[in-house]
Amino acid sequence: MSVHWPIIRTCLRRPLGTAVVDDTGVYKRIQVLVAAANLAEDLARVSSSRTVGVMLPSSAAFPIAALAGWMAGRVVVPLNFLLKQDELQYVIDDCKPDTIITATPMLEYLGYRPQRANLIEMNKLTLKRVPEWNIPAQAKGDDLAVLLYTSGTSGKPKGVMLTHGNLSANVAQCRRHIDFTSKEKMLGVLPQFHSFGLTVLTLLPLTVGCTVVYAPRFVPQRIVRLIREHRPSVVIAIPSMYNALLHVKDASPADMASLAFCVSGGEPLPQAVADGFMERFNIRINEGYGLTETSSTASWCRPQDYRRGSVGTMLSGMDAHIVDIESGRLLGPNADGEVRLRGPNVMQGYFNLPAETAAAFDERGYFRTGDIGRFDDDGHLYITGRLKDMLIIGGENVFPREIEEVLNAHPAVRDSGVVGLKDPMRGEVPLAFVQAKEGMTIDPAQAVSYCRGKLAGYKVPAEVRVLAEMPRGPTGKVLRRELRKMV
Repeated sequence: MSVHWPIIRTCLRRPLGTAVVDDTGVYKRIQVLVAAANLAEDLARVSSSRTVGVMLPSSAAFPIAALAGWMAGRVVVPLNFLLKQDELQYVIDDCKPDTIITATPMLEYLGYRPQRANLIEMNKLTLKRVPEWNIPAQAKGDDLAVLLYTSGTSGKPKGVMLTHGNLSANVAQCRRHIDFTSKEKMLGVLPQFHSFGLTVLTLLPLTVGCTVVYAPRFVPQRIVRLIREHRPSVVIAIPSMYNALLHVKDASPADMASLAFCVSGGEPLPQAVADGFMERFNIRINEGYGLTETSSTASWCRPQDYRRGSVGTMLSGMDAHIVDIESGRLLGPNADGEVRLRGPNVMQGYFNLPAETAAAFDERGYFRTGDIGRFDDDGHLYITGRLKDMLIIGGENVFPREIEEVLNAHPAVRDSGVVGLKDPMRGEVPLAFVQAKEGMTIDPAQAVSYCRGKLAGYKVPAEVRVLAEMPRGPTGKVLRRELRKMV
């Protein structure tokens, strides 16, 4: 059940196949394996802690470092280098790795060196030598494989404990659901410290034996150039990235012609972005759904059974319930409630947080996602909001996404975010923030009138505020928590 052994076997069976292409070159599978074996030796020599930090951009270096950590019997902790210094140091202090695998340019980018840990700078090592053959560590299914820290939207970041069994199960689930083969070529634009980037854009292609092209930073014009040059068949990204690609002026349908499967995850895909991609490039974006706590992926919309607005059917082995927000009773099809999940890919718990772990599961053992959604009669899941984002307006439950969908369809709006504004009469009212498309302007009063023609009266924003740039997270996601601070 070790997550790394299938990768090792794939590298040995097809050693000369291309595993990774990045800014530094092309890496054959045997090169990835040899580099990981050498790094595992170095790690075993200098480290004695259970955990090892990995702080690297999306590149061949990350899978080499993660593979080395598992081969040396360590728990890998992908570090979000986009965190503020005190946040990153909190994560390091919490999981206590005595060693962090990184690179000199990364440290220069940070402008500081993390405390209380040795630093292995990969660019200073000789990783091409023939390593001594040490049998890589074995792991049981319930042995911890990674600690992935949440973004800390409320309080401090929490370490999500994912086992070798969790990750192995999710790779197998994705592979069966979508029928990925070694013939695919994937474009990796998500950071590998992100659960989606780790499982679907790192472990899946390495296990299956297909090629992945990594971009260390998401620069829309450069991503289009990479698609032109490498002709990937699969792109996996988040909605804000697809929205940004829509705004690359010289991108054409011919540039995107190789893309057979475009997947969106991480947050709901605005219908305006989905429609825009279809109209401009004749490409349909399929949504997937999952969380860090589910090793990334829980459901996936397959091209052959696409449904507008759906995040697809559940992966094999996943058991999902929709429960009433107030009472917790189970709901049937076409009723909105909290999505709760159980399956082999659901986390072991939160690191050193037993109370939070207990609270994350209900009495049936299902994980409380905090997402609001519904199933249709055929088992296709639709995500309609987040429980923590829900507004209560005059006693009615309103989810920001419904209002944002309308605003995003406005011809001048590039992005939007809706939060609650306290109101003495109705409890709260919607307050919308918008960012204009390049070269366009937005009249706030006109935007309110636009919504009035498409929404029930109580859902119409009380005010629309125009921002030069929306606050975004590491992956480009609009951060409602930052918008709330502006209220």
